[in-house]
Amino acid sequence: MEIRSRHHLRDDEADEVRHGIRDALGVAPSEGASIEEAEVDDGPDLYLVDGEPLVVRIDGEYFVTVQGALALEPDEALVTVDAGAVEFVTNGADVMRPGVVEADTGIRKGDLVVVVEENHGKPLAVGHALADGDGMTGDEGRVVESVYHVGDELWGFEP
Repeated sequence: MEIRSRHHLRDDEADEVRHGIRDALGVAPSEGASIEEAEVDDGPDLYLVDGEPLVVRIDGEYFVTVQGALALEPDEALVTVDAGAVEFVTNGADVMRPGVVEADTGIRKGDLVVVVEENHGKPLAVGHALADGDGMTGDEGRVVESVYHVGDELWGFEP
């Protein structure tokens, strides 16, 4: 993944990114942060916050990358998995219901979510919810389709 071009967003465009992230996760890049749009080969709509790849646009919605979740520490749209699921999720596997120990009850099927591990709350992946938050625990079935995860191409991306 290489950057073809990048440009600073106008204030109103940067505010749109901040509001989109705040609406989804309850947190956002600071008002003083520089936000650039980076055009990348074969990659997502990527936004650099103070030079770091923290935000993407997925299906028209602004959301954090795994690095963005680490930096911003969201408190909404979280799916918490047990230690047994960590290895699978960090290798790009979808999240399975038996591995989920807790999920934000405000999550609706189709929402973007951040998958975190239970011991330290560290982000492991970003994905699409395949079930409502209150139905994510149980015995079988996929509940989050992984989009980005620790160790993928975006994770190691350096602008």
